[in-house]
Amino acid sequence: MPGTIILLNGASSSGKSSLARAVQARASLPFWHYSIDHLRAGGVLPSERIDAGDFSWATMREAFFEGFHRSIAAFAQAGNHLLVEHIIEERRWMDRLLLLLGAHDVYFVGLHCPLDELERREARRGDRRLGDARADHAVTHTFGAYDLELESTRPVDEQATVLLAAWEARSAPGAFASMARRGGADVVA
Repeated sequence: MPGTIILLNGASSSGKSSLARAVQARASLPFWHYSIDHLRAGGVLPSERIDAGDFSWATMREAFFEGFHRSIAAFAQAGNHLLVEHIIEERRWMDRLLLLLGAHDVYFVGLHCPLDELERREARRGDRRLGDARADHAVTHTFGAYDLELESTRPVDEQATVLLAAWEARSAPGAFASMARRGGADVVA
């Protein structure tokens, strides 16, 4: 039986990782916390060689994201429950995710954060390119409808409690399945 997916979409530094850890710690199912940052931190990418100019991230980027998107479907199809962090920054990514995941049980969560707070967090972290949060903020929430929207300036424990209660009370079809049936993110009720 396929696994459930809780897909967290929000700008860089919006608090997706903190929320995912809080949800994972109390969820009734054994959710995997899965993100691009985990792949990067795990050494999947040849980052040092990309940074040195041996390989071009610009030429690798499209295949990387296509593989990441397909891997979500593969892990869920194998029966794994996933808490996925993502920054959906392109309409074609959203449409691709709808195609790949539309038949799965996906609970789509938008994590919002004011721009000034995003930029403060980004600067404090020190592991992000300055300006990414601003760029993400401009596009991240423009590609569809959510099952739930949260404000990440609220305490993370409160966000996790609200998310889990809403997820447990969900009914079909969810926002993701509805968008997939209508043919993409362009058609939002």
